This record gives sequence, C-alpha cells and structure tokens, in this order.
Amino acid sequence: MAAPRRPRQATPHAEPRKAAPRPRSAAARLALATEIQRRLADAYPNAHCELDHRNAFELAVATVLSAQCTDKRVNLVTPELFRRWPTPAALAEALLEDIEEVVRSTGFYRNKAKSIQGLARALVADHGGEVPAEMDALVVLPGIGRKTANVVLGNAFGMNEGVVVDTHVARLSARFGLTRETDAVRIERALMPLFARETWAQLSHLLIWHGRRVCDARRPRCGDCLLNDICPSATL
Repeated sequence: MAAPRRPRQATPHAEPRKAAPRPRSAAARLALATEIQRRLADAYPNAHCELDHRNAFELAVATVLSAQCTDKRVNLVTPELFRRWPTPAALAEALLEDIEEVVRSTGFYRNKAKSIQGLARALVADHGGEVPAEMDALVVLPGIGRKTANVVLGNAFGMNEGVVVDTHVARLSARFGLTRETDAVRIERALMPLFARETWAQLSHLLIWHGRRVCDARRPRCGDCLLNDICPSATL
C-alpha cells in the first residue's frame, strides 16, 4: 500500500508593499510636497518648457496650439508658422485660411487659427505688438487663459505668478494626495502654499516631465518611480 502523500507546503510570497497613507493634515501635505520636489529636482535637473520658442510671442502662440495636442507636434508646426508670420503684425494680417492650413495637424485648427490671429491683432492694437508681462493683461487676450499666462510669465519673463496646471500636473497632484480639487484654478491655489514661490515655474516642469516619463495617465510605472515609497497611489 502506497504511503499517503504529504500535504504540499505553500510557497511563501513576499507581502505586497502597501501604498503610503494619504496625507491628512496640512503639515503632512507640506512635508510630502517638499520631499517630492526635492527628489524630482534631483532626477530632472534640466527640466524645462518643451515648447520651442525664441520669444514671448512665439511661446504664447505655441501654448495656444498645444491644447489637446502634444508639444512634439506643435514643435513640428511652429517653424513654418513663424517663418511665414514672424511677428504679431504679420500674423494679424494673414489670411485665416492660410493659418488654418499651417496649424491643421494640431487639431481643432479652425478655433486655434482664430485664437492666435485674434491674439496677434490684440497685441498690435493694445500693446504695441508686444506681449504684456502682467497676468491681468494676459488673461483678457484671445486664447489666453490663466494656464497659458503662467506659461508665458514663468518661461518668457522669469516671473513666478502661479503654477501651470495642465493635465499632468492635475493628475500627479491628485495621485500624490496634495489636493482633491479637480478644477485647474483650485488645484493651482492648493499647490501654491505648498511650494516656495520662486520655484513655481520650475515645479510645473518637474511634474510635467515626471508625468510624461513615468507617471503615465493609463499605466503609471510605479515600479520604476523614485517616489513609490511615499506616493499614496503607488501600486507595487
């Protein structure tokens, strides 16, 4: 008679690491924000605006074109756009159909063409063809909202008036537990007290670079993330 088989012992498995708890207090959010910024600054010392531009006008136009479009695509379009119409005055006098044709591949090209031509005409009519370096003056220009104004002020003029909140910044802010707000302006207001004002423009670049390279919208690469031990949304 065969000896009874010994029960198979289960192979021990390592316990999955639990995500860090969500910061509940203002002090906890501040400490987390400080550490996130420190690590990202070390990881991306050359983080910068990835829209190619030579001046504030080119940056403003490129930012308008970047809505629901990649920076890479915008950078393929703007050389021809600025070759043909290098100044606000030139763009203001262009045929709208010609502008539409040049910016077609960025998507929503009819609205974008109207916006950038309206912007150019407003700069000529109200600002002597120059992009103003004031938030209040920028946000009333065609196609320019607070996000675009922050991009222009921070990158063309070196002014830290706010934090640029694009889809990457909004996503990472929520995943990090820094805010539960979903509106871009409210997210910005929640982030501003957590970071030193002189770092606001660079902070946006750090978050955007990390969002594009690691913390993807659909498949975040938590296993490769330098923040996975402190991120409350990490899945390992």
